[in-house]
Amino acid sequence: MITIISGTNRNDSMTLRVATVYHNIFSRHTNDVQLVTLENKAVWEKGPDLTGLEDKYFKPSGKFVFVLPEYNGSIPGILKLMIDNSDIRECWWYKKAMLVGVADGRAGNLRGLDHMTNILHYLKMNVLYNKLPISRINEEIDMDGNIIKPATKLVIEQQIEEFLKF
Repeated sequence: MITIISGTNRNDSMTLRVATVYHNIFSRHTNDVQLVTLENKAVWEKGPDLTGLEDKYFKPSGKFVFVLPEYNGSIPGILKLMIDNSDIRECWWYKKAMLVGVADGRAGNLRGLDHMTNILHYLKMNVLYNKLPISRINEEIDMDGNIIKPATKLVIEQQIEEFLKF
């Protein structure tokens, strides 16, 4: 199973729109893909929301796609809290990950992609070398979740094809 995680708990986020784009493209290649949003989930503690995500998505998944918005040059704290409070051995160890950075600025969350790579390596995860920073996100994806620029669609599809082979 492939689980796509929208890395913020903000409602109606561009991150969730990007994660949905990835889910739609992955769905053309496999039926074994799920989308997880952190909206309205109390993942800052080991409670029913987090254990439900662990049991339904994280433990059974062999591959993860993390869509990471830039929060102060890194990743959202809620995502880090979710990881820290999860059963890291069961959820993350020896699994595979793909990273997508999302930012309204020029760098596409490059620092956050590096930070997340280090976190995932600590969790014994294998990270796909092709980490896609999507800059100026409001010029790349519209409010309905459609990709505006053909070049962006091409690099997303290429990244997905590489991850399916990974």
